[in-house]
Amino acid sequence: MSADRETSHDMTNSDISLLLADAADEVEIGIAPYQAVIRGGRRRRARRWAVAAATALVLAGSSATLAVAGLPGGDGGRVAPAATQPSQTPKADVSAPQRTTLATGTDQGTKWQVTLDVWSPPGNEAEAEAQMSAMALYGENPPDADKASDLIGKITYFVHRTYGEKSSPVMENTVPKSDTLSGTDLMSGALPLKPGGDKAERLLIGYVAKTAQRVTCTWKDGTATQVEREPSNTTVSTDEPAIRSADGSPYDWFVCVAPKGTAYKSAEVTLPGA
Repeated sequence: MSADRETSHDMTNSDISLLLADAADEVEIGIAPYQAVIRGGRRRRARRWAVAAATALVLAGSSATLAVAGLPGGDGGRVAPAATQPSQTPKADVSAPQRTTLATGTDQGTKWQVTLDVWSPPGNEAEAEAQMSAMALYGENPPDADKASDLIGKITYFVHRTYGEKSSPVMENTVPKSDTLSGTDLMSGALPLKPGGDKAERLLIGYVAKTAQRVTCTWKDGTATQVEREPSNTTVSTDEPAIRSADGSPYDWFVCVAPKGTAYKSAEVTLPGA
């Protein structure tokens, strides 16, 4: 917070909103759903992040930038050949999720995995109604959607944790299809790896900007796990932690698992070599 904002008595509504956001950052809320805030420069963006038995992380990020492409111009009366129309991308099926496996592994002889379901944005109410019905068949309930029309133009995603034979959604959100992250923005949640077992928050799941190259997950015992971006044109085994793209998602995703006997402390986007 700048010094002039602390001393000025003529505060704007924006200043008051920022102060309230700063105060809200200090409040720890332990049950889901709850509000989480991503800080990026002077901006504050509230995001609903429903996490089952998880801890929210609030990390600073760089300000977003907007790239504007120029329009082609004419050429002094010369007639240009007709432009070839690019092939249109087939419209995504809104009645089924796009599923990506984010991570797999074995814990004390039991196999586990983390998967992500992304539902494409419906374009109208009929598509939204069909999507909501399909979600119910998958056992997925979209957050903050009291009626089907609430899903129009929005992406809904569900993160599932499977441990042995037990599988359940542990994180979920509905966001505008234009939603993005930038710079060092990061949103994540920590929860136990084994449901109903050890309460230590060993499993960390999060998403970052598509430009992020490394995430450092730090554990309470002082050790850390560095997660690098999956190399282009190379498939990294899901047994190996990596920043991965996911079909239909506006963000890239990562999963970290703390060693046995410790738990989550912090996570941040870091520069390679740092």
